[in-house]
Amino acid sequence: MNTSKGVFLLVFAVLLALTVAHVLPFLNFFLLAVLLTVLFLPVQKRLEGRISAGRSATVIVLVASITVVLPFVYVVHRTASDAVAFLQAVSEGNVTLSPLEERIEGFTGRTVDLSSSLQSAAGAVEPDGVMNVVGAITHTAIGVGLTLFLLFYFLKDREEFFEWLHARMPLADDTQSEYYDELNRILKAVLFGHVLVALIQGLLAGLGLIVTGIPNATFWTVVMTVLSLLPIVGSFLVWGPAAVFLFLNGQTTLAVGLFLWGAIVVGVSDDYLRPIVVDRYAKINPSVIILGVLGGIYVIGFMGIFYGPVVIGMLKVTVDAFADEFATSKID
Repeated sequence: MNTSKGVFLLVFAVLLALTVAHVLPFLNFFLLAVLLTVLFLPVQKRLEGRISAGRSATVIVLVASITVVLPFVYVVHRTASDAVAFLQAVSEGNVTLSPLEERIEGFTGRTVDLSSSLQSAAGAVEPDGVMNVVGAITHTAIGVGLTLFLLFYFLKDREEFFEWLHARMPLADDTQSEYYDELNRILKAVLFGHVLVALIQGLLAGLGLIVTGIPNATFWTVVMTVLSLLPIVGSFLVWGPAAVFLFLNGQTTLAVGLFLWGAIVVGVSDDYLRPIVVDRYAKINPSVIILGVLGGIYVIGFMGIFYGPVVIGMLKVTVDAFADEFATSKID
């Protein structure tokens, strides 16, 4: 490697590191813009047959602001408010587990103090200070604006970007086409085959919590939506204990109603919706979904729910593309 090439690679590495550092603070909003682009791209293509690309992208940004971004911000705000309110109520002793303690004492003959343990655990979690809250609100406001800005240009200038990427990728045209088609397939499989089903299940289960009067229902609905991505147990980890909570507090009718709603309506939605949607788009091994979702949340944050499984799924696609393009021999 000559000196010129070495200097060029060094400059490239430095610029790449700086670019990553600039993107990381708003990574989740960048990924949200990409996700919205995938969702609204079919609409963009239809509108471009009637109006210009810029105008159609403007229309979609306005629609996305009303139907997706603003509801998303509201849900996040409401979930955070419910979580803080729940922690404050527990730490102040307003949430009591006396009925459960009495039942345990009746069955075992031993006295337990679950309320104090729960209060001590909640007291250890201190809410953020005022400055942190203001900073978070400012960061979110800037991030939402960035998401809409990126969405507009991702839709409007996508052809130029793909032409540039196609010319720079060191892969044959056929391999690139198969690679991008597989990426699109995996994105749809994750979004429609798993995330959409989980969203429907979470909303159905959350409706049951709201009707039966479970406190902080919005927070628990978001939790159940994430848990619905996990097979077998899913949202039962929330609505099951909620039904027990109602029963122990003497609300037997509501407890039975919530249990039947969760077992029949929420359960049947999984049995019928998932096979229909997954079979239409693609099948992804459940282990990829579980590892991708949980690992994605830890590594990326909230958007890891969507992109974690995609990253793991794309590893196989990349290995296949490498084998097709560069392998000189195959082992049968």
